[in-house]
Amino acid sequence: MIEIHAPRRDFVYRPLAVAEPFGVGQALRFDLAEIAASHGATYRADGLRSVEPNRHRATMRGRQRHGYDKLLIACGAKMHWSVPGAISFWGPAGHEGFDRVLKELEKGTARKVLFTMPVGFGWPLPIYELALMTSAHLTELGVKHVELAIVTPEDTPLQLFGPHASDQVAALLADRGIAVKTGSYPIRFASGKLAVAPGDSIPADRVVSMPSYEGHRFDGMPSDQRGFIPVDEHCRVRGLPDVFAAGDATNFPVKQGGLAAQQSDVVAATIAAQLGEDVEAEPFHPILRGLLLTGNRPRYLRNELEGGQGETSAATDHALWFPRGKVAGRYLAPLLTSLAGESLEPSRAVLDSSTEIHLEGLDRMRRAVRTSLDLGATTAA
Repeated sequence: MIEIHAPRRDFVYRPLAVAEPFGVGQALRFDLAEIAASHGATYRADGLRSVEPNRHRATMRGRQRHGYDKLLIACGAKMHWSVPGAISFWGPAGHEGFDRVLKELEKGTARKVLFTMPVGFGWPLPIYELALMTSAHLTELGVKHVELAIVTPEDTPLQLFGPHASDQVAALLADRGIAVKTGSYPIRFASGKLAVAPGDSIPADRVVSMPSYEGHRFDGMPSDQRGFIPVDEHCRVRGLPDVFAAGDATNFPVKQGGLAAQQSDVVAATIAAQLGEDVEAEPFHPILRGLLLTGNRPRYLRNELEGGQGETSAATDHALWFPRGKVAGRYLAPLLTSLAGESLEPSRAVLDSSTEIHLEGLDRMRRAVRTSLDLGATTAA
C-alpha cells in the first residue's frame, strides 16, 4: 500500500512561472489525489510533523500517527527574502513585484535593472531567463535606452552547466546587451545602489532577486545548519533505517525539479531491490538538464555534475530530451505530458516547430506514458 501525505491537494508544476509575466506560459496545477488514485495510491491531506524511526512511525501536522515500512520525505524547501530592498521573484507563489518592475521599464520610469541571486543552495537559471525575456519583451515593444545586468556569485554565467554551455549563455547575453558581473555577492539594495561583496556598490533603479532556500526541520530527523536532510548516494537519510529523502528537502545543493525526479527514481529502485524485485539499485548520478527560456528560441543545456566523465557540457537549440518540457524526468515528465499535453511547454511563440529530438530510447519514453508512475513502495509524507 502506498500513501501520499501532502498538505495541499494540488501538485504545482513550477518551472513555467517564469514565463507568466510575458504571457508565454504558466505554472500548472494537477490534482494530486486523482494522480495517486490512478496509480493505486491513497492521498491524505496532511503534512509531516515528526518521525520516530525506531518505531517506524510518522506523526502528521494534525497529530495523527501512521506506521510505515518505508518513508520517503519529499517536502521541498522554504523560500525567504534574500536581498533586503530587492524584489524577490517567488514563481507560482507570486510575481506581482516583478510585474511592477516590467511596467516601470515599459513606461520609462525605470531605466536600469539588476538581476541577482543569493549565494548557496538554490537554482540560478530563472534569473537568467527573467533578464533575457525582459530584454526580448522590451525590444518587441520598441523600448530603448534600458540597461539590464546580471550580478551573480558564480565565476561564469550558469557555471553549473559547464564551460561549453556557460560560453554559449555568455555570448547570448552579450548579443542582447545584458552585462554580467560575476563573483559578486549581493548584500542589500538601498538608496539606488546594490551593495555587493567584494567591490563597490552598483547603481540601479530596481533589483530583482531569486529567494534563498531553507530546509524544513522535523523532530526525529537529522538536518544540517540550513535545515536540509543529509542523504547518501541512494538517497537514504543518514543514520535512519528505511527513511529516504528526495528533492529540495535534501542537502544536495542544486534545487531543481529534474534532479528531484532523478533522486526519486533512485529511491524507488532502492526500495524495489530491498523488497526482492529484480532491479539494479544504482546510486544517484546527477545529470543537470535545463531549458533556458530566452524570449526567442530556447536553449537546451545539459551537464553531468559529478565529473570524471570527460566533457559533458552541452548547449543547443534542439531538444536533448523528450518530452521537451522544463522538467526532465523518466516517469514524471511523460505522465504530466499525458495529462496536460503541450501546455507543459512554453508558448509556440518561443518554440521552433521543427525542433529535433535527440534521445536514445524515444519509443521507451513514449511507452512510459502508459505505465504506472512509480511512487516508491513508501508511506510518503
